[in-house]
Amino acid sequence: MSALPATGREWHLTARPHGWPTPDDFALREAAVPEPAEGQIVVRNRHFSVDPYMRGRMNDVKSYTPPFQLDEPMDGGAVGEVIASRSEKFAVGDHVLHGLGWREYAVLDAARATKADPALAPLSGYLGVLGMTGLTAYAGLLEVASLKEGDVVFVSGAAGAVGSQVGQIARLKGASRVIGSAGSDEKVRLLVEEYGFDAAFNYKNGTPVAEQLKKAAPDGIDVYFDNVGGEHLEAAISSLNVHGRVAICGMISQYNTTEPPAAPRNLAMVIGKRLRLQGLLVSDHSALHPQFVQEVSSWVRSGELKYTETTVSGIENAVDAFLGMLRGENTGKMIVSLDD
Repeated sequence: MSALPATGREWHLTARPHGWPTPDDFALREAAVPEPAEGQIVVRNRHFSVDPYMRGRMNDVKSYTPPFQLDEPMDGGAVGEVIASRSEKFAVGDHVLHGLGWREYAVLDAARATKADPALAPLSGYLGVLGMTGLTAYAGLLEVASLKEGDVVFVSGAAGAVGSQVGQIARLKGASRVIGSAGSDEKVRLLVEEYGFDAAFNYKNGTPVAEQLKKAAPDGIDVYFDNVGGEHLEAAISSLNVHGRVAICGMISQYNTTEPPAAPRNLAMVIGKRLRLQGLLVSDHSALHPQFVQEVSSWVRSGELKYTETTVSGIENAVDAFLGMLRGENTGKMIVSLDD
């Protein structure tokens, strides 16, 4: 057991945002770092994740995961080094993945942590390509959307952490064509030149999404992986072929709106085309985790699957990282790094 710091900093939610969050809704506070109880570990967080779903947890509404409590530390995926242990499961110096991010030091039951092997990927990769983000892409595409060899696949938010992985897995699993949308010309270039998408377009260039999608997929699409909702979902419904499948992972276009969305206005097409639209929560697919880590880590090591991280350094900049992620300023996974 090494000497513990007396205090560490942690982010608290201080007000529930209405529409877009602002820095005034958060506070960075000092908190005591207690000694671990029997069966617990203390982790010095090295990296933690900021994700779109966290915006929903800032609202005081019942959902699949409890809302953040006001004036309490927020949480989320984190990876770090064990600095004290009263558990046989972990020794001081081990690296672990756990759910108490947004803070410098985490005290938790060892049963709630998973060992992270730096030999398979850099530690930050366990928050993205080999973490919840990667499993979301893997399970959503292969289980929820039932990808078949030869399918034409469309991914929205395709330069984000989930979307970029979805497109590459689709290609590796035999999709005949992979199309992505992103919010800048630079991200479009990245999708085609780095990630191997067959086509991509900038949905912010003034041309309607439906028009750009029809041009990229003149024969229609078979699978749509939705990270955006709204106009993108409407466009995909129009382009989907009979018996098309939609995995609805996120609707980031609606997270900060205060008015009901205008689209999709074409849901009646679901009937004639016999489409399947299914929501996706990664927690439903934990049984896939061993297969996912084995397959995806081998693709990462071989260079067949590439990933990008946008890293913001310093716990004091975590809220800026979160707000930037909501605005689409990240390419790939947005990570807050606490490494010195």
